[in-house]
Formats: sequence, C-alpha cells, structure tokens
Amino acid sequence: MSRPRKCRKVCAMPKSSLFGPLDIPCGGQKIVLAIDEYETLRLIDLAGYTQEECAEQMGVARTTVQGVYNEARRKVADALVHGKNLLIFGGEYDLCEGAERPCGKKCNKMCCKKDEQKEKI
Repeated sequence: MSRPRKCRKVCAMPKSSLFGPLDIPCGGQKIVLAIDEYETLRLIDLAGYTQEECAEQMGVARTTVQGVYNEARRKVADALVHGKNLLIFGGEYDLCEGAERPCGKKCNKMCCKKDEQKEKI
C-alpha cells in the first residue's frame, strides 16, 4: 500500500488561471498546471526562495518540491514552445487563510482550508 499524498500549503490562488497564445489558434490544446506546481514557480522563480525554503513554506520535503518544480517548468516550456494554452487548476493543496495577498517569506499561517475543486476540465 502506498503512502497517502501530503497536501501542499498554498498561500494565494493565481489572479489569472488561463494563459495562451494570442497570434495562433491552438486547436483547444491545453496543458494543466496544478495549483501546487504554480506555487513552486511563484515561490522559487518570483519570490526568490530556495528549494529548502519553498519546501518549508509548503510543508513538504525538498525532494518533493524539486520534482514538482521540474514538472511545472516542463509544462510551462511545452506551452510556450508549442503554442498551447496553459490552465492553472486542481491538485491536492491546502489554501492558507487570508489568501487575498500572497504570504511573505517564512509565512506562519498554519490555519488552512482544504480546497475541494471538482470541476471538470
């Protein structure tokens, strides 16, 4: 029996959840970037966290963050290179309270709600 998946803490939902090319029709091709993958990109590439700090912030192991981060970068690259839509949606995560603004470095907001998005893509 496999170990249950640990939810990743996310401080804020993205302001926009769909991105895509404006100059070419993409024929409905869509790449789904999970909310936790978005959060690793936000923390590491935008906020300047190290993988260790990101892991602490999200409440998972550094090796988990490394895998999530690599997959997120691969998906974004695929969307950019091949002109596909990028949809940020789903995944298993806990959303921090007060998600109107992103948490700062070393966020201590530990009261989280489970997001139960079941919408079909």
